[in-house]
Amino acid sequence: MKDQFKNIIRTSTGAQDVSKLESIQSLWSGYGSIDRYKLQGCDRKTVVVKHVKLPDSGRHPRGWNTDLSHQRKLKSYQVETAWYENWSNRCDSTCTVPECLAVEHDDNETLMVLEDLDSSGFPARKSYITMTEVEACISWLANFHAVFMGEKPTGLWETGTYWHLETRPDELKVLDDKPLKKAAPTIDSKLNKSSFQTFVHGDAKLANFCFSEDGSQVAAVDFQYVGGGCGMKDLAYFIGSCLDENDCEVLEDELLNFYFSKLEEAGKTHRKDISFSDLEKEWRPLYHVAWTDFHRFLKGWSPGHWKINTYSERVSRQVIKELGF
Repeated sequence: MKDQFKNIIRTSTGAQDVSKLESIQSLWSGYGSIDRYKLQGCDRKTVVVKHVKLPDSGRHPRGWNTDLSHQRKLKSYQVETAWYENWSNRCDSTCTVPECLAVEHDDNETLMVLEDLDSSGFPARKSYITMTEVEACISWLANFHAVFMGEKPTGLWETGTYWHLETRPDELKVLDDKPLKKAAPTIDSKLNKSSFQTFVHGDAKLANFCFSEDGSQVAAVDFQYVGGGCGMKDLAYFIGSCLDENDCEVLEDELLNFYFSKLEEAGKTHRKDISFSDLEKEWRPLYHVAWTDFHRFLKGWSPGHWKINTYSERVSRQVIKELGF
């Protein structure tokens, strides 16, 4: 790391000295890394540093090394810095995100100095979760959606999520499910034209939630694909990331009921002057539409993916039928 960037960490934290403690993970396709740094001489013990360093050429693990893919990643990091600089401080303890201490740009590199959530009471990461933990994540999503209900995503993705149709023409082109391919623009339009719009996290999978020790509270990370949209996109994507197909089906109504109860509660807390009964009437049927939208991306991007299951196929066939295709 450049000395200039180490100085940014020192200045933003008041530390006398900083040293790399561990590498947390590499960024997708070799675009940098996320590391934990040890601090000395200040109140904080550690920070997490997201260091984006753009490669000369992409190395995508599934072979999608197109210029469009590269440009999408470039914009995603621009969006994430805009999120931390302009929007993240709107989140409260009901939808915790890491505090951003500094953002620095230099040529083809970007540095984000972030609060270490491990040190702030969210040290646990989950591969399998209990119902309590599922509800904690859904509660986070409901509160996040309530906070940003009706906001214009200035500086963010106009349409949030990494899989929405406009940014995925390559995957649509190779999709061999003809009815789904034909219905894709209508599915996309139904979600985008929902009269109730908020910000969606855009990559709200289980791996992007950090849990308290007892699993009752969560914080979220990775805001590269935050932007405008219908909240059902986050909810469907999250549930599909952590439950098997049987639970996705059996628990569907229960989880939707829980989400909408939390959304209405959060909307009142944040004084959102909208009809939540009207919102639920519009959004609840869009849950399956959002599920089908992600299914469309997945079948084009990675036809053998484990998330392509009989539940997703049934949901998609029903949505396609209801849309008249």
